[in-house]
Amino acid sequence: MARDVRQVLAGLLTGSMLIMLCNMVKRDHFDPIYVENLSVQYDLIKVSKQSLVKLSDGTSGGIWRENLSLKPCWRKPLSTTNEEQAKGYIFLTLTDNPEDHVTQIAGAVVVAKYLGAILVLPEIKGTKTGHKRQFGDIYDTERFITSLDGTIKVVKDPPIEESKVNITNIKVPFMVTKDFIASKIQPKFKSKGNLMVSTDLSPSTMTKAKEIIKKDNVKMDPYACLAIFGSFELQPELNQLVNSMIGTLRSLSYNTNGQFVAVDLKVESLGNLCKGNVIKTKNCFDPKEIGEFLKKIGYQRHTTIYLTQSGWHSSLDDFRKIFPNTFTKDAIIPAYEKAKYHITKSSEFEKVIDFQICIQADVFVPTVSNLFYTNVVAKRIASGKTEVLDPTQKASSASSTAAVNYVSPYISKKSHWAYSCFC
Repeated sequence: MARDVRQVLAGLLTGSMLIMLCNMVKRDHFDPIYVENLSVQYDLIKVSKQSLVKLSDGTSGGIWRENLSLKPCWRKPLSTTNEEQAKGYIFLTLTDNPEDHVTQIAGAVVVAKYLGAILVLPEIKGTKTGHKRQFGDIYDTERFITSLDGTIKVVKDPPIEESKVNITNIKVPFMVTKDFIASKIQPKFKSKGNLMVSTDLSPSTMTKAKEIIKKDNVKMDPYACLAIFGSFELQPELNQLVNSMIGTLRSLSYNTNGQFVAVDLKVESLGNLCKGNVIKTKNCFDPKEIGEFLKKIGYQRHTTIYLTQSGWHSSLDDFRKIFPNTFTKDAIIPAYEKAKYHITKSSEFEKVIDFQICIQADVFVPTVSNLFYTNVVAKRIASGKTEVLDPTQKASSASSTAAVNYVSPYISKKSHWAYSCFC
């Protein structure tokens, strides 16, 4: 008798499923964008067109569109380096901010190339005074060395005598050029032999560089392009951790086909930006306003949001009321990994995780105009992830609900230097 009951139930379930499938066929619900996990209720897997946030009239897809791949110009044959003729060493120490590493490494590689010098694998400054990390703690050392093979020579350790004497500190501008190196750096290199190179990352210098790029259509040096987009990879264990966290965010995004939004929102940074502003400028938002912005342009309540905030802050409660599916790294990182990497509010590993998740998210939303924003977008352009929404755009039109009005000018105007690395 028990078997008969099971058979009857199985028949009823099969019949119900066939009826629902037939109805779905009649309503054209087999679009792969809309069909998600069949274990979820059918009324939840019908994602409306409004929730996909169209950037235009629909002819070019929506904000959840597929990535657009670009062809790298820097893969054209580059001249080789005769390692036996290489003279002198280029040293550098990376800051504790991963967004700076892109710019710092690019400058050092270009300098080493045009001077015919040997690049010493850099150390990474720790968040604590006097503390340093090895390059391999964060990045894949062998990948970095082999990717630059034939362009410059990279060594892990210079001869002891070379690391102690005749080292001259020199600061180079962002997008350092061959001419600058020949006129400003080469004479010092010839007399000293070894240089400690640092890149000027001051806000005024970066602003000036943006203006020059826009005005004169300056192109990124191809060796810098190679360094930025062809040599950087996380070391395997850290890369696995980041991929695991991204996988968790995608599994939580069953209502949006596994897609999620990353928002660079740090309460302290926003607080400093807004501090002293009696009348808020278009560049000053609090967490609730960022949430209202995302809701206004069409993101639905069930959208999964990743915030770069370390830990949870009470000022984020209003944001979570708008988007309950909001997470920080503390909520999605495995406990054993948190202990392994000593994840704290000041940990450089936290910054690396934020940087990588913002690069790989389906949509990126910056809240502060800084180097993090610029270099996350650079990496996203390289991978074709051009869905970047800037809430400071079109702020004078407060009633505008079209996402297209908030696309970052880096993307809409192709004003980012990264585009000069691709054909």
